[in-house]
Amino acid sequence: MQGGIREGAGRKVKQNKKLTKNICLTPEKIATINSLTLRGCKNFSQKCNLLITKGLSVINKETDLTLSNTSNKKSIKFIDLFAGIGGIRKGFEDKNTECVFSSEWDKYAVQTYEANYGEKPFGDITKIHEKDIPDHDILLAGFPCQPFSNIGKREGFLHATQGTLFFDVLRILKEKRPQAFLLENVKGLVTHDNGNTFKVIQKALQDELGYNIYFKILDAQDFGLPQRRERIIIVGFRPDLKVTNFEFPKGSKKRVPIKNILEDNPIGYSISEHLQKSYLFKKDDGKPQVITKDSTIQVNTLVASYHKIQRLTGTFIKDGETGLRLYSQLEAKRLMGFPDDFIVPVSRTQMYRQFGNSVAVPVIKAVAKEVKKYLKYTKN
Repeated sequence: MQGGIREGAGRKVKQNKKLTKNICLTPEKIATINSLTLRGCKNFSQKCNLLITKGLSVINKETDLTLSNTSNKKSIKFIDLFAGIGGIRKGFEDKNTECVFSSEWDKYAVQTYEANYGEKPFGDITKIHEKDIPDHDILLAGFPCQPFSNIGKREGFLHATQGTLFFDVLRILKEKRPQAFLLENVKGLVTHDNGNTFKVIQKALQDELGYNIYFKILDAQDFGLPQRRERIIIVGFRPDLKVTNFEFPKGSKKRVPIKNILEDNPIGYSISEHLQKSYLFKKDDGKPQVITKDSTIQVNTLVASYHKIQRLTGTFIKDGETGLRLYSQLEAKRLMGFPDDFIVPVSRTQMYRQFGNSVAVPVIKAVAKEVKKYLKYTKN
């Protein structure tokens, strides 16, 4: 009868078998290692082994610490809808926030956004399902102003907004239920369509979605910009946060004069003498706002059509080769509260459109500071 394999028979496997590996060291390092007096080490090989072991121990501790810090890090996650060039993001973002999703359909705005934030926004939000939007703590949006249907009185205000871009805000809020939202729009939203538009917005956010909402018209000149620019800001909080006394920042009545942001004769922004004579100053039905490098006023609102050199809405500077010029790129940035190093990779026409369509960054920053006081940070 054939017996089985005897226990312990055969070649024994060595435990902690040492492998031979070649490493390249400079003569200086070899001399340094040889000169070391290390406990228990009698030769060069033992010294190298101990040094490697000690080094790996330090590296592992540092790695564990880094992973621990990362796992315990908390932040406010936000999404950036109708993002434009990222003005709202610029005002909201700080070291304790994280943008988990952005959306913008205009290809030129996308170029500027990507150049500054290192990420390309998703396209048309109407084509993105709300379930595909990442979870977030707060929704940010500067949605377009559009009229709503009166059918909301009969079939619900969510239904009334269908076909408008505000509906996309609502469907995402309904699906994701973030802690809060921050919306920005033109001052005229309140009176748009005889007040029906804003009524629909309030009803949808409060009555159907259950958010506690607050709104106020804020002026950029109260927040350190030399520009009169009134915009309505709407913020809302989920009812479980129990926010009952939110207050908007008051800003300051101390005015910053336009002269503080002007350059000295920037090249390439002059308005031709022909256009000045034949259009800007020809008619008596209105003239543009003209300022000098010493003006201490707060200028008119920068509009998206500024590049068209419009007579009634434009502000121009007495300066340049022809005696009158447009805002320079740097001045447009400063007028909206963007940093001087903000990257503008598009044409001048697109540049004016983008800044004219954007937000006053300091206003958003001041509002965001107040909103963040009520938000609960989530672990990454």
